[in-house]
Amino acid sequence: MPPHLPQRHPGSTARAALPVLPYRKPTRGRDYWVLDDVLPDADAVRERCLARDDWVEGHPYTAESWPGLRTMPGLDAGELARVERLVRAATGAERLWVQRAPGGGTLNHNCVQVVGAGESEPRPHTDSRALCRYAAVLYLNPAVPKDCGTSFYRQSMPGGRLGGNTVRAPHHNLVEALGTRFVAPDAFEEDVRVPHRHNRLLLYHANLVHSATGYCGSTMEDKRMTAVFFWMAG
Repeated sequence: MPPHLPQRHPGSTARAALPVLPYRKPTRGRDYWVLDDVLPDADAVRERCLARDDWVEGHPYTAESWPGLRTMPGLDAGELARVERLVRAATGAERLWVQRAPGGGTLNHNCVQVVGAGESEPRPHTDSRALCRYAAVLYLNPAVPKDCGTSFYRQSMPGGRLGGNTVRAPHHNLVEALGTRFVAPDAFEEDVRVPHRHNRLLLYHANLVHSATGYCGSTMEDKRMTAVFFWMAG
């Protein structure tokens, strides 16, 4: 399991001991941006992906912790350049780049993910602050339920109290900030939901706790298909 992705744990002891994260209400135009009609021909991108035969299998097909199928790169150079122009305009960043880890690895940038109903559930997490400042998801399905978009979460603490949703220095990810990989199933609750819409790019600060809201479908044609991106910015 990636180090930034907590694992749900049924025990209540871990939940009671979790540190309280800082809270910053996810606000559109400051913490996340919703950009619609991003690509001139998103259907062509989708058809190109459906025709590929180089998918890598995750859960439940293999012992991998990540769900569904993945392939990369998703967008071609021109399509990716268009997306990055929109991201720079929205955030005010002068430059975007893909950060390499000290060992040479990167996050799965410009990666297409296909996940069906029953192949996963919402898994609140953050992306690594050491590897990206902004993350984004591009919805490629022409028609799926709106609740298959993306949600931002905050902590649900013992006694009904609400905690935070943001990972800050010196921590790089949620596992570091919480001090554990194991969290109770009810350790987080949904705070803000962004509905699925075809050819929509949801861009957000990667240190906010987030997850896919839900998954759908049983075939390649109707499972939730998205492209995901991770940028450092300056």
